[in-house]
Amino acid sequence: MSNPCFIAEIGDAGPGDIVEITGSEGHHAATVRRIEVGESVLVTDGHGTAVRGPAVEVSRSAVRVEVVDRLSSPDHPIRWVAVQALIKGPRADLVVETLTELGVDEIIAWQASRSIVRWGAEKREKALDRWRSTAREATKQSRRFRVPTVTMASTAQLRSRISTAQGAFVLHESATDPIRPSDLPASGEVIMVVGPEGGITPEELSAFTEAGAVPVLVADAVLRASTAPVVGLAQLQALSQL
Repeated sequence: MSNPCFIAEIGDAGPGDIVEITGSEGHHAATVRRIEVGESVLVTDGHGTAVRGPAVEVSRSAVRVEVVDRLSSPDHPIRWVAVQALIKGPRADLVVETLTELGVDEIIAWQASRSIVRWGAEKREKALDRWRSTAREATKQSRRFRVPTVTMASTAQLRSRISTAQGAFVLHESATDPIRPSDLPASGEVIMVVGPEGGITPEELSAFTEAGAVPVLVADAVLRASTAPVVGLAQLQALSQL
């Protein structure tokens, strides 16, 4: 069984040093996961670095770990950014969770014109915090060392972001071609845009394509708004290796 993973400050800790898991994370490790003295655990800073070693002391709300190994995430030349239009309920959580497991670097919530879900000013931060919490937990579950950034952007902001990216794709049923390896840059930021259940409007599609995005197909059928981003990112990652 792989080592359980927790997120905490690790600084420059190396072999022989002690790292502490405290606060709500420490309570979860000690009381919910019931980590025992001698059990090997991973502790990541959420930014690409982790340490591994046995728990040497466990209290009700903290776990102290002696570092045996210092680890880091492999460097990837492409930074993957997924733009997800707001969708309903648990499907949104599933998208954030699965994209995190696949190794997305950033998730941007987008209030598309046809999104049924609307995030007002009061709801926005609470909803973003939920997405961030989901990404954090998925990072630990998948034993990744980097928690993806979760932000929100308007159509105008996305257009500006696309114009500076090294690659950008809009998953859209009107597209005639699939993603091709030659469409992908060797390095830099690659943005993938996924619309809501009602689809991307012609005006939104025009804004993105004028900024440099390429409409693409990722299946021979219309996928759910919660399925398309997972299929799309998996295809992009696989094709980037060719």
